[in-house]
Amino acid sequence: MHGLSAGELRYDDTMHDDANSTAGGAYRVLARKYRPESFSALIGQEPMVRTLTNAFETGRIAQAYMLTGVRGVGKTTTARILARALNYRDEATDQPTIKLEKHGEHCASIMAGRHMDVIEMDAASHTQVEKMRELLDSMQYRPVSARYKVYIIDEVHMLSKHSFNALLKTLEEPPEHLKFIFATTEIREVPVTILSRCQRFDLRRVDAGVLCDHLRMVAHAEDVKIEEPALALLARASEGSVRDALSLLDQAIAHDGGDIKADSLRAMLGLADRARVIDLFEHVMAGRVGEALGELRSQYDAGAEPSVVLADLADFIHFVTRLKYVPGAADEATLIEAEKKRGTEFAEKLSVRVLGRAWQMLLKGIDEVATTERPLAAAEMVLVRLTHAATLPTPDELVRQLQGTGETVRGKPDPAPPTNGGDRPSTNNTGDSPAPAMGRSDGPASAGGGPAGAAPKLAARPQEEAEPVQTTTIALNRFEELIFLAEDKRDLQMKERLRRNVRLVAFEDGRMEVNLVGDPPANFIHDLSARLSDWTGRRWIITTSREGGAPTLEETERTGREAAHDEVRADPAVAAVIARFPGARIVDVRIREADSETTPVEETDNLDDFFE
Repeated sequence: MHGLSAGELRYDDTMHDDANSTAGGAYRVLARKYRPESFSALIGQEPMVRTLTNAFETGRIAQAYMLTGVRGVGKTTTARILARALNYRDEATDQPTIKLEKHGEHCASIMAGRHMDVIEMDAASHTQVEKMRELLDSMQYRPVSARYKVYIIDEVHMLSKHSFNALLKTLEEPPEHLKFIFATTEIREVPVTILSRCQRFDLRRVDAGVLCDHLRMVAHAEDVKIEEPALALLARASEGSVRDALSLLDQAIAHDGGDIKADSLRAMLGLADRARVIDLFEHVMAGRVGEALGELRSQYDAGAEPSVVLADLADFIHFVTRLKYVPGAADEATLIEAEKKRGTEFAEKLSVRVLGRAWQMLLKGIDEVATTERPLAAAEMVLVRLTHAATLPTPDELVRQLQGTGETVRGKPDPAPPTNGGDRPSTNNTGDSPAPAMGRSDGPASAGGGPAGAAPKLAARPQEEAEPVQTTTIALNRFEELIFLAEDKRDLQMKERLRRNVRLVAFEDGRMEVNLVGDPPANFIHDLSARLSDWTGRRWIITTSREGGAPTLEETERTGREAAHDEVRADPAVAAVIARFPGARIVDVRIREADSETTPVEETDNLDDFFE
């Protein structure tokens, strides 16, 4: 169901009312002029058409249908075609059918939206439950001339909760003459009680290649010349929406007349040349700040919006990343030759870590550009960050270089030592030639003497200079020191388990005997031993005991709080306050240290000095 050929693409003015016809000079936009009138003319919705075809042929026609999908994929059009199929009648056929090649008795008025037995309504105007009840009262009457009375409710998710509840019973057991067709872009806002009573169809975004073929046929029928790259631009900009694609084609015809060029279309849409976006990507990944900023400025002067340029750059990064795992992605119809060829080259050279880092930075940068009053300046700052980060090793790569291979970071010395307290520059005194830098040497110089955005140079340390790795050991003499160590290592879960589940029987450095209470995990002792060995640099022996042991730290703190509360509660002044305010209770006790510089508060036995 990929549409009709150029010679078969047609429309019929008899299917529309006089107000919408071309008579009298009135112009009908392409989205309405080439609106499908049968299932065979629908494009990109083969699964739904196949299901409906089988259902109609076997007589399994549902009582209600739910059509969902993004804007412009054909929900309302499908609803009208479905209503036409349910009520199809001509001299040879008097039953529901999918074969709608000929116009039947009710087809013209149904497709024009003016048949009295096919009621189209917008849910936004029927949100009140009173209006829904009035509608339900009218549903009991049989159709005037058609086979079924069909209710098409668009954007059904906008009905109120009470309206949905009023509709439930009728929807579950409708009269034989009644059919419902719902359409919505927000399927998640429709109650499941409604969905369970409908046959649901998810209308998909139309594939870019199919959309290009359809636009080509429409242009041919309108006697309009259009370049292939322009077709790809329209398909890409419409994001799978047929209506959006035809609306943009309408606008392009008005902009360029009968000959649509890709360059002119880019200017109309505010897009950048895809090949120039790839050039910008190359400058960014090579760390060439000046060239990247110049390319952005040039595209801006040509009419491209900074936010659109960054979005296209993000799309290309996503495309290159996909190519690393899905080589067939290069065969998409909307891609230009430069994207296919150069995208494959970048996919072979760049790592996923580098691409992923650039993607994350671009997502944040696009938000910045969208919210600022100076989008060009914001976009330039995003590119500066990208170019400086693109040629740097990722953190895990740097760790492996420094620790795994025994290498050390060495860079060229600064002209003068820093005066702001920073690290002093290191120099290469080994006599070995430094490893080549990861950046490019044709960019602007950085503070370290190398190109901006260039990674630090790495030089192998001679074997004779390698220092033995020293393991730091930590001694723990008290159980409380273990608690502090767990907190210092930010292992809060282990800290809480030590405080709550461990009653200490014996403790010394390297050995501990405990009595576990509560419900610690079965592998708690094993995990604690492993962490202690890792944290202290020595092996620990931990044994469990049935002896009572000391109270847990949590129990000790609880006992201390209760004692403090009892002591404070016994204080006459506090007792008087609690008596003055029934229901008051002591929440916490804090002891303030005496301050010699603070004037002492005068004591008073009169509580009225404190309360009004």
